[in-house]
Amino acid sequence: MKLIMDAQSEKLLAHIIRNTRIAALGTVRDTDPLSSMVAFVPIEDFSLFYIHVSRLAQHTVDMQKNKSVSLLITETDDGRPDPQTLARVSIRGSAEMLENGAPGYTPLKELYLARFPEAEQLFSLADFNFWRIRPKGGRYVAGFAKAYNITVETLKKVSER
Repeated sequence: MKLIMDAQSEKLLAHIIRNTRIAALGTVRDTDPLSSMVAFVPIEDFSLFYIHVSRLAQHTVDMQKNKSVSLLITETDDGRPDPQTLARVSIRGSAEMLENGAPGYTPLKELYLARFPEAEQLFSLADFNFWRIRPKGGRYVAGFAKAYNITVETLKKVSER
């Protein structure tokens, strides 16, 4: 049976994506999984996510070899007795490096700096690049007994909330 997402769950998902600034990035290190913390920005319709990372980082080396990645974005831990009830979304996707100066780079940099003003210094370092994460699907848990498979279309719909 396919569970249809209710409006409250849609609003919560949109809120988490818009207001959470860090995610766990899952990559494949040789044949094993690796998780790293990354700062991210979504574009307005949630069809793309961007991270700005150093090419010296293990996760960046992994993305150069294997474009399959995931982002885990979670509701902030508020100290509740059962943290498993925190809402979270795991997004599967593919990663692609965006060259400095590529079309769309400047507005993306402005979007990123609006969210992370302290990151300005990173743009002067030659080893940092944007990576575009294009979602393919995923899983959203809005709370107890509220788990949904999500698609790119789901993300776009939810972005309107």
